[in-house]
Amino acid sequence: MQYHSLIQSLVFLSLHLSFTCALYFSLPDHYFKFMHPSLRQNVSDEYIELTKPLPSDVFTPSCSLQLPQERFARPIASSLFSFSYSPPSGCLAPWTHVVLEFRASCDDELYDRIIGVWLDGVEILRTSTAEPTESAMFPKVRKDVTRYSSLLSRSNLTLTVMLENFVNNAFTGVCNVNISLLYYGENETTNSPSLEDRKYHRKLGFLTGKTVDRTEKEGTFGFKDEEFTITTINKSEKKSGLDDRSATESVENTRAISAFPVEVKKLGFISYRPGGGKRGLKGSQILYEKPADMIIPISGNNSNGFWFRIQNESDVYTREIQIPLNTHRAVLEVYVSFHGNDEFWYSNPPDAYFKKNNLTLERGNGAFRQVFVTIDGAYVGSELPFPVIFTGGINPLLWEPVVAIGAFDLPSYDIDLTPLLGLLLDGNNHSFGLGVSDGIPFWLLDANLHLWLDPDASVVQAGSLFYQAPDVSVRRIPKYAPQLNGFFKTKAKGMTVFSGWVNSTAGNFTTSIKKKLKLKNSIKFKKNGKIKDVKQRISVKTRVMVMSDRGYVLSRATFLRKYPLSITTTIKAGLENNTYLLVTNISHSMIEKTSAGHFSSSVTNSQESSGEMVFQGNSFLSGSGNTQQTLKYRYGYSCYSRTVAASNGKLLKDNSTDFCAQPQG
Repeated sequence: MQYHSLIQSLVFLSLHLSFTCALYFSLPDHYFKFMHPSLRQNVSDEYIELTKPLPSDVFTPSCSLQLPQERFARPIASSLFSFSYSPPSGCLAPWTHVVLEFRASCDDELYDRIIGVWLDGVEILRTSTAEPTESAMFPKVRKDVTRYSSLLSRSNLTLTVMLENFVNNAFTGVCNVNISLLYYGENETTNSPSLEDRKYHRKLGFLTGKTVDRTEKEGTFGFKDEEFTITTINKSEKKSGLDDRSATESVENTRAISAFPVEVKKLGFISYRPGGGKRGLKGSQILYEKPADMIIPISGNNSNGFWFRIQNESDVYTREIQIPLNTHRAVLEVYVSFHGNDEFWYSNPPDAYFKKNNLTLERGNGAFRQVFVTIDGAYVGSELPFPVIFTGGINPLLWEPVVAIGAFDLPSYDIDLTPLLGLLLDGNNHSFGLGVSDGIPFWLLDANLHLWLDPDASVVQAGSLFYQAPDVSVRRIPKYAPQLNGFFKTKAKGMTVFSGWVNSTAGNFTTSIKKKLKLKNSIKFKKNGKIKDVKQRISVKTRVMVMSDRGYVLSRATFLRKYPLSITTTIKAGLENNTYLLVTNISHSMIEKTSAGHFSSSVTNSQESSGEMVFQGNSFLSGSGNTQQTLKYRYGYSCYSRTVAASNGKLLKDNSTDFCAQPQG
């Protein structure tokens, strides 16, 4: 009997250790928060995601469209509903801005769900729900959707909303979804008759304080100055690809933009701003990006939604597309989100770590992921995605009421394909593909192809000058240690260079693009796997130059994005059987900088979070969480900053200002 008891004890201990080991390497994880009603009362009524102000926030919309409210609750993996869309009568395009407002209020328990909104198959918003509370009102997700104006101006289209994930006996949550669109015409007015009396609402990103006249600087993209630098280069430099010289090394001639009013305006870069005279811009010309004339979806078309479900690297979904022969510019916009075993892809150790420790292989394949694009099977570009953390991720209390960066408005990524039009404008169908390098289940992808057309020609001429798109190089450095310890480093870098010309009725223009990608990731297991330290830095730098056939640089822009991330988790045994205590510290940021001529803008959005929680399996039992976040936004000579602090579901601090800090010295 004692022998059998000993064997049973050893078996139990072995199973317990196996489960505990599996628990260690699976962190961070996703948790379901079943909260007692008494705990829910301590949670703020409204969730917040800090984002930069929209250009239209200081104006009153000319009209609006409210779609019927929809109630989502089905015991299946996804819910999909469609509506008929037409713009409001008497409020037709052109519009200076269009804003989508999305609100989802959910009750009872549910797994936080990913949501997509499509118009005629074109995705215009990807968001997610928050963890439910007894009376939670999730914020209006406000997104500028002006870039989709060519679709929004059409009638009798289908607008589709889909909620991914599941509802079952445990997760019985029901979500009410409200969608509205705000249209801003050419003669919209400010929200207040006096700028001095303006009071901005905190939830919309403004606060009473110094009132800065944004009317001169606001705009979707652009230059404030009426003059910009033109760089002269010779023909041999032009054909060698991207001109990589700095402005200080170039031969500079400053000329007024009006020297090129016809060809550049037709190209879609320079335009008189509608209603400019009423904004104090009479006679000024602003450099900004016009919405595309046509948008073609690269997406699915079945009952499971429009997004492609990527299970592994070999899943490359393609769509055949014929590009109109009068296209003079093309930009591919990619939407992406990661779920399941790849929700925390940046923390996944290599497969060899699992084999060495006799662990079940689930969340592995290393910590490198890239979303790539192919045309006719050839690699043409990729993106390193921002590591969005959903509201149930790591510790749900960290994201109440201030959610993680991008959780309510997941970013999309633009890949400029204009230099490749010489390969596409042949009247044939071309296969556009999307995939994820090293991906494991599962990723949701789709894309929108934005096309600018020559209104005065049925056919334009185009050609490619330079094409360099090698595979991204990935270097992995594993260091194994006794027990569950180990240190794994991943370094990846890549560069693409494209150059091509398009000859339209606006003129002959050469677009050159140089893009650099870098990723550095380290995963360290300590204390027999009880401590896991993840650090990652992503950097993406893109330079775009547009040059006329006369050798003038018409536009030169640099776009820089950085995504630093640090996560440390420590796990301990809980006081109750089969419970554990998880201590977490997180630091992550989204940094974006744009410079073009005399114009520059920057956004720095940073969060610091810490907390602990008791959990059993994937169920959150109790805990605490603290988050501090600061957003700083500079657009030309305008500034905006906002700082918030939250603890255990309560908002403790929310300060914002539009003062610009004076330069030192």
